[in-house]
Amino acid sequence: MSRLHLHLVSDSTGETLEMVAKAALAQFDAAEIVRHFWPMVRSRQHLSRILPDLADNPGLVLFTLVNPETRATLEEHCRQLGLPAVPALDAVTEALEAQLGQEAHGRPGRQHAMDEAYFRRVDAIHFTIAHDDGLGWEDWEQADIVLAGVSRSSKTPTSIYLANRGYKVANIPLVIESPPPPALFELRHPLVVGLTTAPERLVQIRRNRLLTLNETAETSYVDAERVRGEVQFARRMFADNGWPVIDVTRRSIEETAAAIIRLLGERASDGDDMLTGSKPI
Repeated sequence: MSRLHLHLVSDSTGETLEMVAKAALAQFDAAEIVRHFWPMVRSRQHLSRILPDLADNPGLVLFTLVNPETRATLEEHCRQLGLPAVPALDAVTEALEAQLGQEAHGRPGRQHAMDEAYFRRVDAIHFTIAHDDGLGWEDWEQADIVLAGVSRSSKTPTSIYLANRGYKVANIPLVIESPPPPALFELRHPLVVGLTTAPERLVQIRRNRLLTLNETAETSYVDAERVRGEVQFARRMFADNGWPVIDVTRRSIEETAAAIIRLLGERASDGDDMLTGSKPI
């Protein structure tokens, strides 16, 4: 198994750098990665405190540093050590400069500024938490997205992920014995999306959930026939109301959220008609 020391050096929170590294590393198998994370490096004095670690643990250095002096110091030190140093965002920034005809501001952490978008995300997170699991149905019209699906079909984690992207999301579990409030079928502003999954996978997820709660008794919650009935009940509701449907069986939360955002974009550009129908995507 390959072993690599990966140094992530950022003049901000390092969140963007971590995401870039994670996305790239996902393309490699059987590699042992030892991460060295260095956020908020905004001076040569701060940088000098981490340079010995580069020498002690040689590997790959990924960085996002906008201060020219700090950056030059890091690059020179890496050259002396014979270490590859990769500026993670340079290619994108240079392409944007060329297309926009202006130079980048070069301010560390600018993407985390407390601007209108920041407060919109905070508001979306508050809304989404307050409207989880069928709560606050009186306010659903204020939502951007409403997710519907049976228990354990990833509604809540998908909602939270979308909220962090700035979308107000409500979600409701579909239970055969407890019909949803009529307001669900009268919504005009939100995009209502049905989440479905393979019954066999759903049983497995529910069993794991019960195990975490130290519940071992067999109940209808994990009965295969019962679960198939729940999924069919939900799919009929999706079809009857013409809601778009996403099959989450083999999707990650990020992939499900991306599909929902795409549906929002399609509705915004082409109107509601193309989003009707309940064939899973």
